[in-house]
Amino acid sequence: MLQTTMSRRTFVGGSVVLGALLTSVRFSKAFVAPSLSYKRKRIANIRDLKNHKPVMFNYPDKDSPAMLVKLGRPAIGGVGPGKDIVAFSALCTHQGCPLNYSKVRFVCKCHYSMFDPAKNGQTYQGHASEWLPQIRLSVDSRGNIYAEAVEGLVWGRVINILPK
Repeated sequence: MLQTTMSRRTFVGGSVVLGALLTSVRFSKAFVAPSLSYKRKRIANIRDLKNHKPVMFNYPDKDSPAMLVKLGRPAIGGVGPGKDIVAFSALCTHQGCPLNYSKVRFVCKCHYSMFDPAKNGQTYQGHASEWLPQIRLSVDSRGNIYAEAVEGLVWGRVINILPK
């Protein structure tokens, strides 16, 4: 059995050096994934939305179903005057089954996982262990709602934007 001893001074000194190295900009850039370039896409206009009536669309590409919904109550990441308009991937994070919107939640058609759209798509029931990927939205001065990015990983992918 090999035994080594290290003084407290050596341990603390080494920890400080390692911490400085790990937080240095040059070192950390080597381990950061490149940011994705999402295309901005018009989804709807605020005037056309009704509470709890989802709008289906595809984002970030044609193979990624998504859902925009006006909740009628403020939500994390919500846009619009009431901060109540949100959008999420419409694929369950458990096995990629399609989701339904039912008044206050997204429900998986296959295994009944449930997600709270007011709380970043948080999972609160069922087999899914990950939250739904939320689509970052913006609203222009005319009330047009745009998808701008995806926060989270679309089910079944290793990167959100598929190569052409």
